[in-house]
Amino acid sequence: MAKLNKSKKDKDLYWYTNKKGEKLWMYRHKYKDIFGNRREKKKSSFESEDAALKALLKVKSDLLDGNVQQVEKDQMTVGQWLDIWYETHKDDWKVSTRQIREEAIKQQMKPLIGKEVLVILDKSTYKRKYINKLKKTYAPSTVRLFHNLFKVAVNAAVDDEILPRNRFNNIAIQKNKPRDNFLTSEELVKLLTNAKEHENETIYTFLLTLAFTGLRKGEALGLQWNNINFDDKTLTVERTRDRKGSRTPKTKNSYRTIPIDDYVLVQLRKYKNWCKKVKLRFGKRLKSSDFVFISTRTLSGISESSPQYGLKRTIERSKVKDISLHGLRHTHATILISQRIPIKVIAERLGNTPQMILEVYGHTFKELETEAVTAFTESLHGAGIGAKE
Repeated sequence: MAKLNKSKKDKDLYWYTNKKGEKLWMYRHKYKDIFGNRREKKKSSFESEDAALKALLKVKSDLLDGNVQQVEKDQMTVGQWLDIWYETHKDDWKVSTRQIREEAIKQQMKPLIGKEVLVILDKSTYKRKYINKLKKTYAPSTVRLFHNLFKVAVNAAVDDEILPRNRFNNIAIQKNKPRDNFLTSEELVKLLTNAKEHENETIYTFLLTLAFTGLRKGEALGLQWNNINFDDKTLTVERTRDRKGSRTPKTKNSYRTIPIDDYVLVQLRKYKNWCKKVKLRFGKRLKSSDFVFISTRTLSGISESSPQYGLKRTIERSKVKDISLHGLRHTHATILISQRIPIKVIAERLGNTPQMILEVYGHTFKELETEAVTAFTESLHGAGIGAKE
């Protein structure tokens, strides 16, 4: 290191000459960390005395405010923090959440902004190097997912007092063009009639259950016979299942017990007897802890792909609108809304919040509002108010 010469402006400020003969500035400030250990914070290569002084004063100010972490981690890169965040919290996350975050860190976050210094990364750089690059490859909904994951990681850095605040909160990302992912009542009847005629008992009962309860695909896959109370005519959701296995629902609202229609109960009773016969052929008995929807080949819970292929086949045969399995959930909600069922009731049935129902199905409520205005005006025509001239 070149010879250090003290500045007259501050005892922790120095100037030196580099190998090129250029006069540069640096600071060296000694302090005690939260454990009382002596530490030194230093930084060099400032081109002016004022720039070095400004940086030094910020360090001193942060230390006086108790922001020791911000001082000690001011050179940490985004990639380094993401590794720390993941290793610290991975055991607290569900398996599916952990895998999604691990992949996002490896495939998107670190390659695009991993080398940026965490405390220096500004909103403009973030949008240019991360959000805008993601938009070239992914749909808006996926970009929003990666953005939200990064905000979770940044919030953890704020909690650890490495950052004073999350500066990436107010970034708008264009929403996907809404997909017409639901059926009318007439289309649904056509679909289920076709499934009953051409599909096996498992696929038909699965599609019927989704349409009449609004369950998510994973919730239906996770149903066990002890979750269906034939006497009380209710169905209880307490787990979800996919190719990664069974686990508890993601939110507390997803835990719910809902009433089910007699039409569905009759089919479930019939299907349960069918399952008993299938199992007996292989010398096994149906248990209350068995999954409801089973494969005749394995006698265990069906895979995610089985009902997806069943729905696709049924759509092609019945010539109805092409929807996803989740579209049956949307169909259930849309029909309930059209029947003027209160939002709170729909939210509890679907395992959502009323706010989420309004956000997802806002277009349907707008249509009902227009109908309400027309109906109100027409109801007063008889009294001579609002009548057309």
